[in-house]
Amino acid sequence: MSEADYDVDLTNCDREPIHALGGVQPFGFLIALSPDWLVKRASANVADVFGIAANDLLGAPLVEYLAAETIHVLRNRLTMLRGEDAVERVFGLPLRDGEDARYDFAVHMVDGTIVIEGEPSSATPTSDPAGTIRAMMARLDETKEMTAFFREGARQVRAITGFDRVMVYKFDADQSGIVVAESAKSGIGSFLDLRYPASDIPAQARTLYLRTPFRIIADVSAAPAPIVPARDETGAPLDLSLSILRAVSPIHIEYLRNMGVAASLSISIIVEGRLWGLFACHHYSGPRAPDFERRSIAELFGAMFAFKLESRERKALAVYEQSARATSDRLLAAIAGDASLLDRPEWLGEMLSQTVPCDGIGIWVDGKVASSGITPPTSAFPALVRRLNAMASGRVYATDHIAGVLPAAEDYAETGAGVLAIPISRSPRDYVLLFRQERVRTVKWGGDPQKPASWGPNGARLSPRKSFEAWTQEVRHRSEPFTEAEVRVAEMLRASLIEVVLRLSDDAQAERQRASERQELLIAELNHRVRNILSLIRGLVRQSNRSGGNVRDYVEMLEGRIEALARAHDQITQDNWSPAPLSRLIETEASAYLAGKAGRVATSGPPILLRPAAFSTLALVFHELMTNSAKYGALSDSGEVRVDWSLDDDGDLRILWRESGGPAVQAPTRQGFGTTIIQRSIPYDLHGKAEVRYVMTGLEADFCVPARHIVIDEDTAPATAPTITGDEAAASAVPVRPLVEGTVLLVEDSLIIAMDAEDILTSLGATRVVTAASTPTAFDEIVENEITLAVLDVNLGNETSLPVAEMLRARGIPFVFATGYGEQLRLPPELEGTPVLQKPYTAANLRRGLEQLLR
Repeated sequence: MSEADYDVDLTNCDREPIHALGGVQPFGFLIALSPDWLVKRASANVADVFGIAANDLLGAPLVEYLAAETIHVLRNRLTMLRGEDAVERVFGLPLRDGEDARYDFAVHMVDGTIVIEGEPSSATPTSDPAGTIRAMMARLDETKEMTAFFREGARQVRAITGFDRVMVYKFDADQSGIVVAESAKSGIGSFLDLRYPASDIPAQARTLYLRTPFRIIADVSAAPAPIVPARDETGAPLDLSLSILRAVSPIHIEYLRNMGVAASLSISIIVEGRLWGLFACHHYSGPRAPDFERRSIAELFGAMFAFKLESRERKALAVYEQSARATSDRLLAAIAGDASLLDRPEWLGEMLSQTVPCDGIGIWVDGKVASSGITPPTSAFPALVRRLNAMASGRVYATDHIAGVLPAAEDYAETGAGVLAIPISRSPRDYVLLFRQERVRTVKWGGDPQKPASWGPNGARLSPRKSFEAWTQEVRHRSEPFTEAEVRVAEMLRASLIEVVLRLSDDAQAERQRASERQELLIAELNHRVRNILSLIRGLVRQSNRSGGNVRDYVEMLEGRIEALARAHDQITQDNWSPAPLSRLIETEASAYLAGKAGRVATSGPPILLRPAAFSTLALVFHELMTNSAKYGALSDSGEVRVDWSLDDDGDLRILWRESGGPAVQAPTRQGFGTTIIQRSIPYDLHGKAEVRYVMTGLEADFCVPARHIVIDEDTAPATAPTITGDEAAASAVPVRPLVEGTVLLVEDSLIIAMDAEDILTSLGATRVVTAASTPTAFDEIVENEITLAVLDVNLGNETSLPVAEMLRARGIPFVFATGYGEQLRLPPELEGTPVLQKPYTAANLRRGLEQLLR
């Protein structure tokens, strides 16, 4: 076939059989077996692993070459396969009996053939994969906005894989993609917000992304190892759709080389069974192949990220649909009493635009037009309705480009470039039309989206474009697109409008009655909760007023009590209304109202969690104790307070409050509201006990909280609650002032710990934080960046950061050490006196260490 005979277009890539390229990437080997475990095919590079050519391996029982233990495990795993696209993985199995070499394996079935793939195991396997995933997901859960969620996802994937650039790549309805988040090595530029045409990822590649959610290309320049024989007795190549090692299309290799990429990795983001997007990872400095176990962790993270994304999208959609239902209910309620409202497009447009934003509305009923807002001219409606009749078939139809289906619409694109059409009858076909104006905008593409149709070096195929420079395009005659959620809501509104047109059948009236009952029940429940809150606040207002004093003191007292309740509520709602630590309650109250005096409040006791009801009650009690002590007791002078707690034989919580070193104590002449809270809240609300003694040397209080309000937290809390230091209390109570400027170097070998410390340093004022997990990487960062100061974890696996400290000292760059070894740390004489932080990193200890360093 000559060049002239071949029609080259953008669908050529879509027809490439990328699942049957007849080879594997050479960083692993492949063996295909018959059901009785005889070798049918093998990749040519098995000779490097087993010392026997692939051809000589054919027909032999695999047990003659592979360790018996490994055969046993793989057979068991084969029985666990569920579904046609299932792949099982095992790690660290012996290759041969009696040898130390360990390999990771993947096994799957295709067309009755057992396919086994293996690659050398990592020398340093992940110590706690489950813990790593938990920590990664916890950081995702901390994000609030979707932008931060995407950015954190990219950061986590880059942290676990080590690639130079990780992008979150989202597919649009037209299959073009846009980079919505990015985490990249410094100095390599940014692809954020760039868009790529659909042809960059052919249709069959997107299909494989659904079947095999993880894909790695370890070395773009590596020659694939061919599968022997290339075709079976029927002439068919081996289907490599599920292969971990599947060779790469020459077209895609050319594409990656044009981008300057040396290795790539992708993780599918699958939401509700569709390919939402990808984690796209690029490496530029050379080959990159994270070990099999780490890749599996990244794949699992991708799946869990997709679940979290789906959950967030569902929640957002639920909120949006709830608003739409409210609009629908108001629409029905209004028109049920006055059907003439349908003849008032201004009212209907205002009602519908609250849910589906639009610039104008048109109503087409029985060939008549009524419009409001910015809409096409009335003369344009008949042609538009005829086109809708030919396409929509009684369904909601939306487009951001009317001219794409009705060329004459270009004449009025400025007033009606996009339309959402809601049919409200079958015959004659009537519509409610929501119009959006033209939105002229500039789209940034990653290179010219019009890929050149030319005869490429790989035969009669389309050659990938070579330029990926940012390329801008002005888009005209299009409106802001209607989202899937808006179309779904329009379907809901359509049902409501049809009910109105049909004058509401008996069934519809019954449904409205049920909806009204549900709404009344919801209102009644909301009213009940609001009344309870108002009653509590009213009680605080009235009882606080009985203490006398001036208005200012009264306001301060009332604010303190309400804020104590608010702080307690914040702490127990951080974990979805779960039990919260007693120690945190006391620390919060001490730091919130005592400022520098909080350092004179010492606490001690086992790890105890309080259930929400008890937490709120004790918050008020400790608030009153703290404020009374600060005004009249030990903390008003130079004294101190000690709070000790323990569990008695019945499991009840015993709390002892002891003040000492303050002014002489006298019993009050009258009992104010604060005293009432201290003495009666626990007995009344929790059915516990409270005893207060006014001893000359200082106030003493004993409390007993029944066991049903207590949860023991042995896993996450320390055995004894630490003493609150003045610095820590001040750090939690006073807004953090910027301590540092410029770029901070963080040397830390734990990925998750490094991310936490990076966030803290940024909050303390760092303009930028560069991280390094080893001394060579740290040396590079020092040379390439203007480092302001550094935080060095002393122990980095098999090495220490002391050489980095010497380099920093020689350059006059200040630094602090961090360690988890406490007093066991011994520094060389020349580094003695360097500030040392005790792990874990916290905002308080980092701030304290940096203040000591920068004095």
